[in-house]
Amino acid sequence: MSPLTVPLRVDPVAESHWVSIPPQNPGEVPLRCWWSPPAGTPRAGLLVLPEVFGVNGWVRGVADRLAAEGYGALAMPLFSRTAPALDLDYSSESLAEGRSHKERTRAPELLQDVALALHWLSGSLGAVGAPGAPIGCVGFCFGGHVALLAASLAGISATCNFYGAGVASGRPGGGPPTLDEVAGVRGRLLCVCGMEDALIPPQDGAALEEALTATNAGRQARGELLHRLLMVPGGHGFLCDQRTDHHPESAAFAWGEMMTFFTETLS
Repeated sequence: MSPLTVPLRVDPVAESHWVSIPPQNPGEVPLRCWWSPPAGTPRAGLLVLPEVFGVNGWVRGVADRLAAEGYGALAMPLFSRTAPALDLDYSSESLAEGRSHKERTRAPELLQDVALALHWLSGSLGAVGAPGAPIGCVGFCFGGHVALLAASLAGISATCNFYGAGVASGRPGGGPPTLDEVAGVRGRLLCVCGMEDALIPPQDGAALEEALTATNAGRQARGELLHRLLMVPGGHGFLCDQRTDHHPESAAFAWGEMMTFFTETLS
């Protein structure tokens, strides 16, 4: 059994299910999300942002595992306008399909969708006995890129970005690099990359480290928890046991570091 399928805690989990979040403002679209509540009172909420393969079985499993850790986890689509129910495997054909939808996304619309999901999650935490609970975000691959964008939103206290490629060179739909958002992030960041990730060249990793280090100088002066870059052995997608780059040891280690990060930041 993969380390990613073995929960670090054995807390019971309430029944996970699909939810449809209706639009609240002009320009918004419905969001078909996977809601994984813990059996007891949530310790916090987490938005889960998927790879280009959509809210597939692996992503739903991540949300369920986070619920087993005591979090209310909401896995949301990133292609709500072109493929709202996308659920792909990890074949090369699926990768091409997912990337075709990624190329049609725009940062303002992605942030609009994240804000809608954030609003729903906040209300749902209150409904299950955790009003005002802090909310974090975790994203993988393209979802990791979007997670760095989402970290700029008020209400997101902690963001874990797994192998978010392209943040140093651009942003969805065009514009300045998403990495520029780091300076304005009010919460805390944990960026996790594989050392052999071909989609994150050394210059991008260096730019990410430089941005986090520069921002940490101010955070340290204010007594705030610091951003962190974690580099582990492995290639792109090392956390996912359905991908050829899966690295079990790095996956287990990085998951544990993420759990420590959320415990420290969202407590």
